[in-house]
Amino acid sequence: MILGIETSCDETAAAVVSEAGEVHSSVVSSQAELHSPYGGVVPEVASRHHLELVLPVLRRALDDSGTTMGDIDRVAVTQGPGLVGALLVGISAAKALAWSRRLPLAPVDHLDGHVASLYLGPNPLAPPFLCLLASGGHTLLLAVGGHGSSERLGTTLDDAAGEAFDKGARLLGLGYPGGAAIDGLAREGDPEAFRFPVARVEGLDFSFSGLKTSLLYTVRDLGVAEAERRKADLAASYQRALVRALVGRAREAAELRGLDSLAVVGGVAANSELRRALPDARFAPLELCTDNAAMIASAARYGEMLPYPHYLELDAYASLS
Repeated sequence: MILGIETSCDETAAAVVSEAGEVHSSVVSSQAELHSPYGGVVPEVASRHHLELVLPVLRRALDDSGTTMGDIDRVAVTQGPGLVGALLVGISAAKALAWSRRLPLAPVDHLDGHVASLYLGPNPLAPPFLCLLASGGHTLLLAVGGHGSSERLGTTLDDAAGEAFDKGARLLGLGYPGGAAIDGLAREGDPEAFRFPVARVEGLDFSFSGLKTSLLYTVRDLGVAEAERRKADLAASYQRALVRALVGRAREAAELRGLDSLAVVGGVAANSELRRALPDARFAPLELCTDNAAMIASAARYGEMLPYPHYLELDAYASLS
């Protein structure tokens, strides 16, 4: 049994997963409401809230799974990328739990965790496949050749897709997190009402900053009253442009690599329009799209495992580099 811990951003999460990929429990405590007044995550606030929540969340995950620490064979934790202060809360908790029981500890890359959400039961996806990873902090195209093995084909040159949703929502006066707010409002609007361009950059990379600027100018030119009246159309058209860019690049990458299977993971994978636009793709389950610890425990089945006590010097890293 693997106890997973995830604290890379604003979700405090713990899960118990078996070596076979069966999720026995998955507990996520979100801070979205706490950060909503600021329009985004405040790192120091997130770190302090993780300190308050990590032990109750861990206890709940063990209780829900009907296990105790005596049943756990290893501990897995997100090492990065993410907010360093937030990551260190989870890493410190993981070290303490593993050390107290003389258990091995598996440091997991957060992005590998998102891919590994596809390997959980009851119907795990087998490599190889092309994976679109789209979240608030990252947008990547990965050629996944095996469990724990992938090649990066493309990334964003500026904003991540989830970040573009958040910034678009802010321009439209919607709440945080922006992806869910735009997705909900877009259902009431016409996605062809406005034509928002998305930059076509070289290779398989993405660029969304120009799209955000286009929305800004459109809202400004419409004026306050008209922009408010057409808010649903603006949201639907903006979402359509983002989704078209993601779908186009993903299909292009799959064709170039000769990969028949296409998968989508990350918080943006919960977007309803993206799911409709890729009916043949395999999406992470909705409950595993946003940050969670079950995916971290899943990735630990295929990655590095540090024996006791060599993980006591383990540190967090903030970025991919």
